[in-house]
Amino acid sequence: MTLFDSLAFIVVLGPAMLLALLGLPSLFDWKWSEQFVAGLSKSVIGIGFLALIALAVLHLGDGSDQALTYRLGEWAHLETAHFHLRIEYIFDWLSIPFAILSYLLCGLIAAFAANYMHREPGFPRFFLLLAMFLLGIVSAALAGSIETLFFGWELVGLSSALLVAFFHERPAPVRNGLRVWIVYRLADAAFLVAAAALHHLTGEGEFVRLTGGAGWPNAAIQLTTAEATFIGGLMVFAAAGKSALIPFSGWLPRAMEGPTPSSAVFYGALSIHLGAYLLLRISPVLDQSPMLAWFVAGLGLATALMAALSGRVQSDIKSALSFASLTQVGLIVFEIGLGLRYLPLFHIIGHACVRTLQLLRAPTLLRDYQVLESAMGGHVSNRGNGGVRWIPLGMESRIYRWAIERWYLDTFLDRWIVRPFRSAFSWCDEAERKWTDLLSGAPSRESDSVSPSTEYSKESP
Repeated sequence: MTLFDSLAFIVVLGPAMLLALLGLPSLFDWKWSEQFVAGLSKSVIGIGFLALIALAVLHLGDGSDQALTYRLGEWAHLETAHFHLRIEYIFDWLSIPFAILSYLLCGLIAAFAANYMHREPGFPRFFLLLAMFLLGIVSAALAGSIETLFFGWELVGLSSALLVAFFHERPAPVRNGLRVWIVYRLADAAFLVAAAALHHLTGEGEFVRLTGGAGWPNAAIQLTTAEATFIGGLMVFAAAGKSALIPFSGWLPRAMEGPTPSSAVFYGALSIHLGAYLLLRISPVLDQSPMLAWFVAGLGLATALMAALSGRVQSDIKSALSFASLTQVGLIVFEIGLGLRYLPLFHIIGHACVRTLQLLRAPTLLRDYQVLESAMGGHVSNRGNGGVRWIPLGMESRIYRWAIERWYLDTFLDRWIVRPFRSAFSWCDEAERKWTDLLSGAPSRESDSVSPSTEYSKESP
């Protein structure tokens, strides 16, 4: 095993081993102390971060634009169908910076949460979900094939929804977690169809093979304009769902129901940028379809404008910061649509760091304002945050009404996405229930006889 293989093994499989270790107490009813859980998480993340830095130095010393590839074997090969499934990771100038950012911010959140979540009944569960998220975001960032990217994409979505519903004793977090999960399911479906179409049209799923071995961002893909528009359109739909672009923006402020550390790393730093990262990874497809690239630019600009106006009228700090994040994500997507490559990447890194700091500071900001006002002997002036004075008063009032209602995207999401989705699957569940009852000759689900209860049992610390 070479030095590169050893370092790649640590970077890729370290989060998987952390997830497995943190899952053991739940399987065997063990009780681990908070110090041990937090210390184990910080140690594994720190080792992975250092290994990734070493890989970056190794790649920089190589002096080549070619990506370094690490493969975990071929898991399926269908010769007649021209299909093969390989778990492959690549280290290039797109994946390495984003993976370093992921390790750095997850380590920061682990250190912060060790104190912030102290004596919280769900302390071990939080770190378990953080490990799942780390595995997902690292797999997605370093993915060398469309299948590996989908694997990481799914883990990020699952951990996101579960952390939104973290305080499951209250109904609102559970409802909002379900809303996030439904939007993610639609995005995942589009991603899966795009992956299948890519395999069908090219017979390949590895990014290096698809681009003829050229490294990012100089890669080119051999697709016709129509094929690139079809596959790219599905990927843009998936990115819009994951990054809360229009028309899926309604779920983002509701996702702030989770703990503040998870809100910071998910919707201020990493998860919210995963859609933009996907667009950077498939940038050769966008280059092949100018019409789709202009659509992406328009979508990003419209999202940034909507979020900027909505953020100005929010009454709580976490909602305001969520729309501030969405404004920057919209601008990043706009830059990608214009054909820029390194600028959006730097924009992602800078914005993720700043927004993480702001969200982690949010719980103490009101206290700081109280201390400041006490020292000043009066209220802090807010005159600098007035309306845009060149807009007529009547128009400003209408814009305010639309912004305070978040452009009715919540209503759109409920009426046209969440309710039909739940209705369809409730119908499927009812049909399955009747079929199993018919086959068994009696009610086949013992859970049907259990009446709902508002009581809940708290988890052990």
